[in-house]
Formats: sequence, structure tokens, C-alpha cells
Amino acid sequence: MPRASLPESPAGARAADPRAAPRTPGTALRQRLAELRGPDVRPQPLDARALAALAANPGCGRRALLDGAGVPKAALAESLGSPSGFGQSQFAFMRGHAFEARVKSDGGTELLRLTHACLGGGPEPEPGTARVPDLTAAGPEGRAGRTALALREATAAGAWTLLDHPMLALDVAGTPAFLEPDAVVVAPDGTWTVVEIKSFPMIDGAADAAKVGAAARQAAVYVLALERVAAQVAAQDSGQGASQAGGGAGLVPEVRQRALLVCPKDFSNLPAASPVDIRKQLAVTRRQLSRLTRVEDIAATLPPGTTFDVNRPAVELAAAVDAVPATYAPECLAACELAFHCRDRARAAGELTSLGRSLRADLGTLTTVEEALAAARGAAGDPDDPAVVALRWAGALRAEALGESWGGSASETSSDGVAATAAVAGGVRCP
Repeated sequence: MPRASLPESPAGARAADPRAAPRTPGTALRQRLAELRGPDVRPQPLDARALAALAANPGCGRRALLDGAGVPKAALAESLGSPSGFGQSQFAFMRGHAFEARVKSDGGTELLRLTHACLGGGPEPEPGTARVPDLTAAGPEGRAGRTALALREATAAGAWTLLDHPMLALDVAGTPAFLEPDAVVVAPDGTWTVVEIKSFPMIDGAADAAKVGAAARQAAVYVLALERVAAQVAAQDSGQGASQAGGGAGLVPEVRQRALLVCPKDFSNLPAASPVDIRKQLAVTRRQLSRLTRVEDIAATLPPGTTFDVNRPAVELAAAVDAVPATYAPECLAACELAFHCRDRARAAGELTSLGRSLRADLGTLTTVEEALAAARGAAGDPDDPAVVALRWAGALRAEALGESWGGSASETSSDGVAATAAVAGGVRCP
């Protein structure tokens, strides 16, 4: 299954030796992130699923910093007293690995056949003739470099090539992340295809739309990283010209904007495949990742001595986490281990985002439950604001329907009252 990692920095950083060479900005950032994570805490791998969730909520500086620093959010949530059941079950994990091994067996013969049947790319691959390069190297940086070399050689060779769990690098908010897709297939025509292997079934040629959408968002992250490698390969080939070895001079690699989704067919363990158009997800992910605040900028705003070491007391951890601004929405419950903690804080502060992004957008300049209730009663708010006008009209209609006086009964001072009033406001026409 896909994994990734951030470069580790030395634990327990010591005072700088005046005779040593000055630290580069990259080294200083890695050391700062290690201090935030804790000297005895291993960095949490940053995978495509986490990046897709981060791109879906680019305004959350808390997640950007914690993911960039490699803080294990599940352990952090446990230490805060807000454990989350987020994650994949052990059974699903083992089933996914077994199905992936079946798909890639015999040198990827079946996987390459499915790729050719769904996307083309050249003559039909013959069993046993595909190239499966060894991508072993020391460390994530070494594996990423070996992957880039293997992609360049495969493109120049013009033959079917399967890269099993290649390593790709992507810059995320100023921090390098190393991503590991299930597979990348290089076709004889020079096209590169990201392969997503999932254990959920494909029944009658169709799979669950929500799960396919999640897979498409993950594939978009891989394609972004793969495009970076393709640009480097094209630049190298352009510089070398006709002197390039292997006869591939002038062949420009193309990263497909359609990923290949491979799932069990119906209720069997046989693989079935379908191309997934990820152009929309690719554009959204590229734009959202570019909007992320750089990790070093977020870290610079923290008080001195701030740490997210999960071994620290819960009170200290809560203060450290709350020092980083978050943007909570109900969608976070399915994508972030800290969602329960952030939800409690958002509800305590009366933030309208805890009721959903669409409701928050409908209420315009109103940002809290108290502001919305006051505007609905006529005690506050711009009378020319369409959201305020709609809230007042809807509040009056709701109070009349319930036979209550609209003045602040216990039922109307809660977020449920705001949600109900806003729902009425969305369904009525003001006079």
C-alpha cells in the first residue's frame, strides 16, 4: 500500500559548533520540525491520502504543520484525550496487500494486460517480456533518484515497464514529501500511468463513487509528483540531444491524466480495471497545495519551546495544539485523526464551520453561533445584509410555527437552533 516519509533530522539537536559549517535553510527547517515533533518520536509518514485531505482543507494551518513535522496525529489525539477511530482495519489492510500481490504476480503480466486493454500505449504486452527494474536504494532520497533513473531508462527503451512501489518526491508547503504509489506503468509510446490498487469491489464494472473519488484524489497527488520527474527527464534529454544512449533521444515522456484503478471483480478475487479521469482532481489539488501556508511561516508564529511531543502532559499538548489555528469542518471526521479534538474546540467557540461549510458560506460575514442568533433576533447585524434579512424572516416564521416568542428560549440558543433557522432561511423567500 502507498507509503511515504519525510527526511529525518538528528534527534535531540545540540548547540551548534562554531567551527562547523553554517546550517542551510533546509537543514534548519528539518531541525525545527524535529524539535516540534519531539526528540524521541519517529516521524509519521506523509502519504497521498493525507496530502489529498490536506489539499481539500488548505486553510487548516494545524494539519499543515503537524503533517509537515511528521507528528503522529493518532498518538497525539490519544494523549489529548480525544481518540479517533480513523484509519484502516487490520483485516482490510491484509486483504489489500494480498490482492495487490495477486495483481502484480508473474512480473505484472495481468496488470500490464489490463493497462493495455484500458489505455493502450503500444503493442499488446507479451507475457514474461516486461521490464521490472530494481528500485532498491538507501533512504527515500536515494529511492527517489533511482526511480527517476528507471523512468528515464524505461522511456528510452520503448518497452512495457512496471515500476513496483516507486518513490516520488513532492514539495508540500516548503517541506519535501516522499510518496510511494502502488505502481507506475511505462508504455512503449512513452506514456506514464499511475496505478491505484484497491480492495473494494468493482461490481458490474462500477465501484462505490465515494471510494473512487478518494482514489482519484490520491492518484492526482501521485501524478503531480510524477510530472516533476517527467519535466526533469525531458530537460535531461533535451540537453543531451542525439548523444543520449538507448535510442530514446527526443522521446518526451507524457504523464497520463487518467489513472488506472484496479479492484476485485464483483465478489471474486480476480482483478478488474477501469480508467479514471483525474483532470478535475489534478487541477484542484495543484491549486490547493499551492495555497498552503509554508510550514516554516506557521512554525515561526509559535511561542518559544512549543512542542507536540506525545510524551508530554495533556495540558501542555492542548496548549501547543491550540496555538496553531485550525479550520474545522464536519468532513474532517473522515480524514483527520484530530477531528474530535478540533470539533470540541470549534463547538466551544461557537464557530459556524462546525455546522458545515455550506451553512457557513450561506451566512456570509456571520462567523459564530452567537452572531447568527443575535442577527436573527434583530439585536445585531447589518439590516441590509441579505443573510441577516433571511435569518430574521426565517426566525420569525419558525417561532410562529412552533408557537413560541422569538426572543431567545433555551431551544434557540444552541447550534441546533441556528442550523434549523438557517435551513428555513434557505427555503423561504423574503417579502
